[in-house]
Amino acid sequence: MAKSVTVSKTTQEGTSLDILVKEGKALYSIWKQTNSLKDSTKAKGFDTRLGKLLQQLKAQSTVDSGQISRQTLATYHVDKIDRRRRSEALWFVENEVECRDFIKKSKKGFTSLTALQAAMRKASKEAEAEPTEVEAVEAEPSKEEVSNVGQSNKPSKDDIVKSIVKACQYSGIDLLDIAEALMEIDTVSEAEETETKVAA
Repeated sequence: MAKSVTVSKTTQEGTSLDILVKEGKALYSIWKQTNSLKDSTKAKGFDTRLGKLLQQLKAQSTVDSGQISRQTLATYHVDKIDRRRRSEALWFVENEVECRDFIKKSKKGFTSLTALQAAMRKASKEAEAEPTEVEAVEAEPSKEEVSNVGQSNKPSKDDIVKSIVKACQYSGIDLLDIAEALMEIDTVSEAEETETKVAA
């Protein structure tokens, strides 16, 4: 009877599984070392290597969201690395170009990926909050609006129309919808009710 020889994936030399497992073991062994952000984000730095490994594992994931299972993390020996550190490393690799540009443009150094993320988030919020030139021009009051200030407390018909147009633009509501809604208001019967109350 002939012996059948089976070769498992893990015992074969040079498979991608072995390479990734070795990388995971190496990363776990250097995880506790305190690295500066400058060193850990180099091409062979800890966070870059960890992020690239996690990116490969995420691509191999069978889950639609790309979530990496605990079993997979344990197989590659990165389950003991803090989940926040793993998340930051993956974020760094996925946004590497923007991160490196931001670090170059920044005048101060960052001590961690957490600080870098916070600074980038703050900068993007500030960029969104700054009005563009077109918005700034639209926001400036016209000469008519400035001249009408303080003259009367009762707004004119034109003032009401302008405020409705601005409110529609701000809210993204079609002006025709507002016009239709105004047409549906029964102002004749309201006026008759007012006259009836006054006469009584």
